[in-house]
Amino acid sequence: MSERRPVYLDYAATTPTDERVAALMNQYLCADGEYGNPASTHAYGRAARAAVEAARAQVALLVRARASDMVFTSGATEANNLAILGLVRGVRRAGERARRQGGAVGAAHVITSLIEHKAVLDPCRQLEREGCALTFLSPGARGHIEPGQLAAALRPETVLVSLMHANNETGAITDIAACGELCRAHGAALHVDAAQSAGKLPIDVEAMQIDLLSFTAHKLYGPKGVGALYVRHSVRALLQPLVFGGGHERGLRSGTLPVHQIVGFGRACELIGAECAAEAQRQAALRERLWQGMADLPGVACNSPATHCLPGILNVSFGGIEGESLLFGLTQLALASGSACNSDSDEPSYVLRALGRDREAAQSSLRFSLGHGTSGADIELAVTAVRREVLRLHRVAGNVALPPEAGGLAVAGGAEAAGADAALHGVEGWTVGEAGVREQGTWLRLELGVRAGIIHSAKWQVYGCPHTQRVCEWLREQLPGRALADPALGGPHDWVRALKVPEERLTRLLLIEDALRAACTAPLRPQGQEAYNTGRKPEHEH
Repeated sequence: MSERRPVYLDYAATTPTDERVAALMNQYLCADGEYGNPASTHAYGRAARAAVEAARAQVALLVRARASDMVFTSGATEANNLAILGLVRGVRRAGERARRQGGAVGAAHVITSLIEHKAVLDPCRQLEREGCALTFLSPGARGHIEPGQLAAALRPETVLVSLMHANNETGAITDIAACGELCRAHGAALHVDAAQSAGKLPIDVEAMQIDLLSFTAHKLYGPKGVGALYVRHSVRALLQPLVFGGGHERGLRSGTLPVHQIVGFGRACELIGAECAAEAQRQAALRERLWQGMADLPGVACNSPATHCLPGILNVSFGGIEGESLLFGLTQLALASGSACNSDSDEPSYVLRALGRDREAAQSSLRFSLGHGTSGADIELAVTAVRREVLRLHRVAGNVALPPEAGGLAVAGGAEAAGADAALHGVEGWTVGEAGVREQGTWLRLELGVRAGIIHSAKWQVYGCPHTQRVCEWLREQLPGRALADPALGGPHDWVRALKVPEERLTRLLLIEDALRAACTAPLRPQGQEAYNTGRKPEHEH
């Protein structure tokens, strides 16, 4: 019997392709299907072209747009780049805004926010390098960008405002209709990144006064590799292409159209449009059950707003523990952490930092995102797994003396057991070494029970990544019986090889070495003197 796959709670990252979508896509791939190039004029090409145009109408209907205003792209990232770079470069080239103000052609101003996806922030930064002025709006404490902020930021030279409809990390929803009204009155184009909201929230590009709107198939149960950009007819002439070579998509996006992906995109839009309202209500109820199951955990805080939030996203910080370690321990779940878990960066979520969360809170966050396949049983399993792992990590870190839940884990190395364990074995005393800073991602405190110059016991308090915890646990087992003056356990390079720790974590292991060295050279604390600052009085005090 194969091992059960983890419960998938990362629908904001991608969704599985609907089986009905996949079945239709297969009809446009092989020799017995409609595999022609839609740019060809023969029968195969005409059949493919007809399928593309039918799908274009389905995609347009989801956002209440005209089919002729939809441009197919490889996804939301390309659509965002085409909208932002294409529009601003087009305006600057034409010189319309600058001539109207009597200034230089390069005086274009762009407004966006600090919580946008990188697919918006990076092209905006590119425009800044090209001479454009940028204004970044800051969200409120609950993650919303308010229309009043936009109104205050608009300038005569503002040519584009780019704001996401719903945030991909917290689920916070922006009042796009109010922003659209402001932009239309001012004469600035409004671009909306709807990658997270399309198919989950009602969108009407005309009623909301949107000029450009990006979304993608794989976030709404369609295939990866295809997306769309809505381009309002009034701004189409200004939009400059990013890709050249054939003039496809009315000259805005050259390249042979992937018919099977586009057909799948269209079918996915059709299906999700019919199911959107009922599914949103179901997910909102599951989301509330999930939050209530975790709300009483120590240090827990909800980063998603209580109102004006996507029904399927819940972002939670677990204060006092490190997010990567929490994620690493939740093997039954597939979800995302707000901290950077890749080897390239240890930076926490820039979205949560923009919301005013400190580094530790941002690093300890998890994003739960629900979807069509999420059941009540999945939520109960997630609650159980999170509660167990959060309490275990609090004990490892020595944050609080927590009573174990049913089946709870008592972790060796917890601060509450240190004094009793040392007294039981009659050690002479303790030495203590500490290194690192919680706010920087790693903090360690080592206590060594010593008798006649020999290490008798070792206790760690650890706040750090799973590799850090693993090495600390290994050292805890290796230290007893070794000489305090020279434990002879090598150093970080030896530990990396022995435990097959990724080389990029070596810098964190240096802190373990520092804590170990400090403990081995610290003055001996006599038995009866607490080594840990646990908030408890020594036993002889009353």
